[in-house]
This record gives sequence, C-alpha cells and structure tokens, in this order.
Amino acid sequence: MKKNVYALFKLMLLFWLCQPTTFAQSKKASTVSAEVTLIDTKKLEKLRKEILEEIDKKQVFSQQMVDMIFSFGELGFQEYETSNYITNILEKEGFTIEKGVSGIPTAWIARWGNGKPVIALGSDIDCIPKASQKPGVAYHDPIIEGAPGHGEGHNSGQALNITAAIVIKKIMEREKIAGTLVLWPGVAEELVGTKAIFVRDGHFKNIDACIFTHVANNLGVQWGDNGGNGLVSVKFNFEGEAAHAAGAPWRGKSALDAVELMNIGWNFKREHLYPSQRSHYVIVDGGDQPNVVPSKASVWYYFRERTYPKIKELYESGVAIAKGATMMTGTTMSYEVLGSAWPGHFNKPIAENVFEHIKRVGLPKWSEEDQLLATSLQAELKSPEKKGLAMKIDTTIEPVLVSMGGGSDDIADISWNLPTVVLRYPSNIPGLPGHHWANAISMATPIAHKGVTAGAKVEALTLLDMLVKPDLITKAWDYYKNEQTKDVKYESLISPTDKPAINLNQQIMAKFRPEMKKVYYDPTKYKSYMEQLGITYPTVRKVAPAEGSTTTGKSGGN
Repeated sequence: MKKNVYALFKLMLLFWLCQPTTFAQSKKASTVSAEVTLIDTKKLEKLRKEILEEIDKKQVFSQQMVDMIFSFGELGFQEYETSNYITNILEKEGFTIEKGVSGIPTAWIARWGNGKPVIALGSDIDCIPKASQKPGVAYHDPIIEGAPGHGEGHNSGQALNITAAIVIKKIMEREKIAGTLVLWPGVAEELVGTKAIFVRDGHFKNIDACIFTHVANNLGVQWGDNGGNGLVSVKFNFEGEAAHAAGAPWRGKSALDAVELMNIGWNFKREHLYPSQRSHYVIVDGGDQPNVVPSKASVWYYFRERTYPKIKELYESGVAIAKGATMMTGTTMSYEVLGSAWPGHFNKPIAENVFEHIKRVGLPKWSEEDQLLATSLQAELKSPEKKGLAMKIDTTIEPVLVSMGGGSDDIADISWNLPTVVLRYPSNIPGLPGHHWANAISMATPIAHKGVTAGAKVEALTLLDMLVKPDLITKAWDYYKNEQTKDVKYESLISPTDKPAINLNQQIMAKFRPEMKKVYYDPTKYKSYMEQLGITYPTVRKVAPAEGSTTTGKSGGN
C-alpha cells in the first residue's frame, strides 16, 4: 500500500513539473528561484565584452554627435536642426521615424525591432537662453554674445542613446533576440513643455520600460523618490484699457498694474507657504512704451512643490491672487498652462541593474588637461567644489527620505506611467551654478565625449539584460504596481485641451540663428568643434605662479 502511494506521489509530481508555467506562477517563482535568462551565463558575458569593445570603437561617432548638437544650440520647441540631424542618423540605421508627434514640429519617435519587450530610450535636446560659450575655455567667452547655448548639457544624451542602440541592434539582429527599441526626444524640457502631453496622447501606453539619460558630473542612478519638486507652468494674461499716460491717465486701466499687484500678492503669500515650495516668475509683456497706459501685460509663473496636491494648491492660490489683481485694477484676466511635471519616482529593480553595470564600467580616465579645465573653472567661479572631476562613483542609489524641495523634470510624468530610471553620466564639471554659460564649457570637450562613452556602455549592458532576462521586466512592473503606485495615482496637471506652446522662443531663435549657422560644426573638415573654433584645450586664465612653482598652466588662443 505504501509503495503504491509513493509511486502515485512520484507520478503526480512528475506530471506537475511537466506542465507549462503560467505567467502568475513564473512571476511568483522569480522571487524565490535563480534568475531566468534566455542565454547561458558564458554567452551573456561574451556579449557584454563585445558591447564594451563596440562602443569604444564608436567614440568618434559619439563625439561628432555631441559636438554637432552643441553647435546647433536650439531653445525649447525650436530644435529643428537638432531633430533633423538625429532622425537622419536613425533613418540610415534602419529606424522608422514618426515626426510631428502630438502636434509638436520638433518631436519624433523612432522605432526598430519586433515584439516584446518594448524599451524606450529618451534624452532632452533643448538648451538655455544666453548661454553661448566656447567649449574648453575656463572663463566667460561666448561664441555669439547673447545667443543661447547648451548651458546644461542636453547636447549629449541623444548621442549616448543612439550609440548604445546601434550596438545593441547589431547584436539583436545577429543573435535573433526579440524586442523593440523606441527612441524619443525630450523637447522643451527647460519649459517642462512636452512629456506630460506625450503621456496624455498615449505614446507610452505599450512601452514596457524606459531608460532616460541626463548629463551630470558622475555616473549614477537612483530609485524611489529623487527629492525633486513637481511643477505647473502658467502664464497669466491681463487686459485693460490704453490711455495717454500723462494727458488722461484716469481713462486708462493698466494691465501692468494688475501684473505688479499679482506679484506683490504672491510675494506676501510666500511667508505662509511650506519651505519645500519654489515659485518664480518673469514679466513677459509689460507694455509698449511709458507714455501709453499698458492695455495688455503678462506674467509667467512656475509653481513647484513636492506632491501633486500641494502643486494644485499653489496653482489655485495663484489664480485667486490674479483674480484679486483684476478687481483692484478693473482689468480682466485669462491664464494658460504652458507645461507641467510631477515629482519624480524611479524604478528599483531597473535602477539596481543599472548600478551593477555602473560598477562594471567605472568612471572615465580623466587626463591632466581635463582636470586642469575643471579646477580652473571652479576657481574662476569661486565654487565651493575645488577638486576637479569626480574620481569615485557615487554609490547612493537609495530614495531621498527628507527633501526641502528643488528642481523639476518632466521625465517624472513618464515614471508615473511605466517603469523608468534616469541614468546620469559624467560630462559636466562639479560645483557649477546650473542653467549657466559655465555648464556649457565642458560639453564639447573630451570630458563630455568620455562621459557619453561611459554612459553608453552602462545603458547598452542594461538593455541587453532587459532583452534576455524576462524576470527584470516582470520585477520592474511588480515594483511599479505594488509599491510605487499602490497609494499614489497619477493625475495629469494638464487638461485634455491644453496645447503645446510651440511658439515659445521663436523670436529669439529667429534673431540668433543666422549668425549661429555660420559656426555650425563641420565634421568633414574638423576632428572636433574645438578645432573648428581654434581653441587650444584647455584654455585657462594666465595667472602668476604660486611661490615655488615653475609653471603657469596651459593657455591657448581662441
């Protein structure tokens, strides 16, 4: 009897082990069993080695992209040269391009491959007003005075993504690995102007995961709350009645008065706001000339806070104060949302995978010239950071537990709709102000070129794992559904009828583009943009040598 029961038990066990594993079973098993891969460990290591070698071979390709986009220097919504250049490269590599996404002329989506997983690679492409700067020169020396420039470093991320994608694409084709690569640009990120619209319009509905890349001064990644603020960008338009400002001012109703009263009201409101808030404004239209009472005036606000409810509260307070200003001046008011961003929250399983590859790749080997540029610029700006470029990887990938607020990035809207991480790569110099001409100095130099290559290696290794390790995507969605969005649900700060502000920056670019075109980078004639501009690397201020020293440091012409 016992033998029969034992035989029956073995038969039942064998039958169970031979059954197809359901998705639910495999998802549960992934948390307790060894990681499942579609290729063996030996083959995986061989492919990883190949990736590192192939990306090294593409350093000139990456460098030329970095330098070319740097030379375009286009502001948000006006990135025409940049988008045409990038999409032409991707078309030649076999990607299918959809242009004019969400009614934005400079937005596009590039696709290649078949089947799952579908992985999106994104990076921003716009630049900063009045940030024109010669690369490799450690003091203020604009290429064109007053022109825009890449004073954050958005000229580098697409080069990183495309380099990684091309190398992975080659391996996918040869090894017959299923998957789809989707590349896309962060248009007008400095205006937080498009990513919430991309989400609203459904462009990320069928994406399994997103890797976003952003310039930094170290290799890094983070999961959970990144400590940043979300925001809503709102322009308030006031309308009154014109009159002769001296002859009959009593007949006028000043729209500019309403703007100024709104600003006064908001500045008094600040005393009663949380320390984590950040709010700031610019008067974009203050009238035409002093002797005419302004019939129209506009002020543009960013309202930033740490949570969606608090952002909404600031927004509603701003509207109420604007209405109060109309009551005091007899004017009328309308307002429009120009952009928005949620506070960021990023995916733990993918971030942990990225960090393993960060440790594998390591920081670039900085030359004496690279460090001289960095330390000279830090001294020029009297920066509290004086040690030059990063020499150790930032090992902090944990969430921010306490934050007093800070900057915003609309990649957060993507992160609240699918598993997303931000890979930071070292192409800038520590201790700089940000949104400043100084941040452009390294962005077409060997510092940026080496940082992009290091970042492309990390991204490509992560992509390979996403493609051949099904558990990674499964775990990413488990974290997204059961931890990140368990108690917090995404609600857009834009409405179904809000339109992208594609007319912003048109006049500025129309003014400067003709002169900027004369100095676009020509890789057929010059190895680098610095060579084209006649810059010796690095160019630093000549200073008297310190006591006991026999050198003054390198200096070059422009």
